[in-house]
Amino acid sequence: MPGKPLLEFNDNGIYCAAGKFYIDPWKPVDDAVITHAHSDHARWGSKNYLAHHLSREVLKYRLGAEINLQTVEYGETVFKNGVQISFHPAGHIIGSAQIRVEYKGEVWVVSGDYKLEDDGVCTPFEPVKCHSFISECTFGMPVYNWKPPLEVHAEINRWWQKNIEEDRASVIVGYSLGKAQRILQHLDMSLGKVYTHGVIENTHEALRRNGIQLNPTTRITPQSNKDEVRKGIILAPPSSVGSPWMRRFYPYDFGYCSGWMALRGAKRRRAADRGFVLSDHADWDGLLQAIDATGCETVYLTHGYTAAFSRYLAEIGYDAHEAHTLYGGDEAVEEDSSTVELVNEEGEVIQPGEGAAEI
Repeated sequence: MPGKPLLEFNDNGIYCAAGKFYIDPWKPVDDAVITHAHSDHARWGSKNYLAHHLSREVLKYRLGAEINLQTVEYGETVFKNGVQISFHPAGHIIGSAQIRVEYKGEVWVVSGDYKLEDDGVCTPFEPVKCHSFISECTFGMPVYNWKPPLEVHAEINRWWQKNIEEDRASVIVGYSLGKAQRILQHLDMSLGKVYTHGVIENTHEALRRNGIQLNPTTRITPQSNKDEVRKGIILAPPSSVGSPWMRRFYPYDFGYCSGWMALRGAKRRRAADRGFVLSDHADWDGLLQAIDATGCETVYLTHGYTAAFSRYLAEIGYDAHEAHTLYGGDEAVEEDSSTVELVNEEGEVIQPGEGAAEI
């Protein structure tokens, strides 16, 4: 469309000049509209936040209870300086949303992160018609082609059963917001109890305060009986891998859940005994299907295989552009220790400057 675009990328993030707000800013701003609560999209320091209501307690846990936070339902409309904003399901994690922005007949959608499969935990993805679509492409290569998630969850339960039979503890790793809830809700609870690292349990408690129903879990503390914990399955975050916290449950089998497990060698680099290909991001076919469903003319790619994917989209007729942002994708964030939450051994988040105990 002619004239200045409705949304633009600047040093603070994705900016709507007409509405005077940012979407998922990476620096403190006056008005921040948040797609979801992962740390590369929801950062501390802004004066005002707008997010989906199921992100409320997790955002307060991660950013501080004192933040000025307004929440809305999917499909609810909010106006900022005459610009219409609405939230629509992204299917990524609980409370994740695509942000639809409309002004003077021009419509943009910022996807945040998304996946098309219904995981049975978060509200499934819904395509939103628009002129311009800002999309991730974390797994934007044809090699990434997910198998049905229920097959992966069945593999996890068989692995847990085998470990029980061989008297090995089962430690399964996934990031604390999103992956941990998917794993938990599809575990065969008849096999035993689910024990959690403090970071994961804190996230579960925040979600429960928001009204989310999750399977029962037990927090691991220094007083936990090691032999009892080893009889169940242990949910742990990536930051615990190789730590004394994990080693105390030896002998164990260590399983890692990530889309990167689709790559040969990824399991070895994480020293995992077992890799499970389970992602909260769209695969190659999912990205193409989502973009097509928007009916958009222009696509901006924020993180992932942006160069290769934008070339492919241009070849099939889209006006495609790379956008240089600070989003890493939560599964990419796992590779960057600078983004891992600092926690003490109880799993409590330590604010910058307080130091951190080893976990």
